[in-house]
Amino acid sequence: MKPARRGNDSDRARPLNPAGKSVFAGKSDFAGKFNIAGKFNFAGNFKLANKWTLFLMAAPGFIVIVLFSFIPLFGWSYAFFNFKPGIPLSETPFVGLKFFRMAIADPELRSVLRNTLVMSFLFILTSPLSLIFAIMISETPGKRFRKFSQVTTTLPHFISWVLVYSVFFTFFSNQGMINMLLQRLNMIEKPTMLLANADIAWFFQLGVGIWKGMGWGAIIYLAAIAGIDLELYDAAAVDGAGRLRKIIHVTVPGIAETYIVLLLLSIGSILSNGFEQYYVFINPLVASKLQVLDYYLYRVGLEMNSFSFSTAMGMSKTIISVILLFTANFISKKIRDNPII
Repeated sequence: MKPARRGNDSDRARPLNPAGKSVFAGKSDFAGKFNIAGKFNFAGNFKLANKWTLFLMAAPGFIVIVLFSFIPLFGWSYAFFNFKPGIPLSETPFVGLKFFRMAIADPELRSVLRNTLVMSFLFILTSPLSLIFAIMISETPGKRFRKFSQVTTTLPHFISWVLVYSVFFTFFSNQGMINMLLQRLNMIEKPTMLLANADIAWFFQLGVGIWKGMGWGAIIYLAAIAGIDLELYDAAAVDGAGRLRKIIHVTVPGIAETYIVLLLLSIGSILSNGFEQYYVFINPLVASKLQVLDYYLYRVGLEMNSFSFSTAMGMSKTIISVILLFTANFISKKIRDNPII
């Protein structure tokens, strides 16, 4: 066997860097042209352009918030004047905290706050239903059935409250389908007044709210479940865990953080039950149980033309809600070492 011929220097591969330096050491001529501190700062310009792009994307939402959330705060000044429609604010007498004192002394406000807090706490107590429903959907083996269930339970969220009331009135009114069916089956002698029964008004509205919002509330939990590492399920399966054990030890801890954050945020809106639901379902027979704070402000302000008093109440409600939100944030920081805002 002949020994391999050693080539001369011209036959050998020459280094890409004639100076004998590593191509990664120092700054080459090409790198010098595009250095961050150089004339052509492509990296810096790209980062700046990216920031401007993100800013322009966020600008419309920011403008809408300023126009419809911050500028209207000027209306809070009406709470300190005895405002009457048609009279300029500059000619309206200043009354100071008169309407705030009236709100505290108003006996009707106590029942309104009771209804508001009861409905808020009922919805908070039933908030795990969306979490449970999301777990049930994620564990459903049939893909078509899973999509069908998610769509049908999310759809009620997009139905207006006027149509929701029409549906429930058709079924549960005195001459509704349910009462007629039960009477024909001789199960009841006279119609049940579900829509006009003050004893069950809270729980009936709770059921309506759950029916309308459970599917929508499950979406964020489905997203949290999708973000759980699949290797955790594989490791649990290797350890012999079945489906129930995987749910208890993998799925629930994986979405518990999301549930806690949403639960703490709901504390800030404990005085806000919404207006539309109670506006369409209220009637004189259940007004003592369904008159919540939002509806009360509407009735006092627009029906009774007491704009200053209604503004003072709305202002107090906002301030209390902000205080509750920051209190929840403080509790979250102390317990979880992670604030929510």
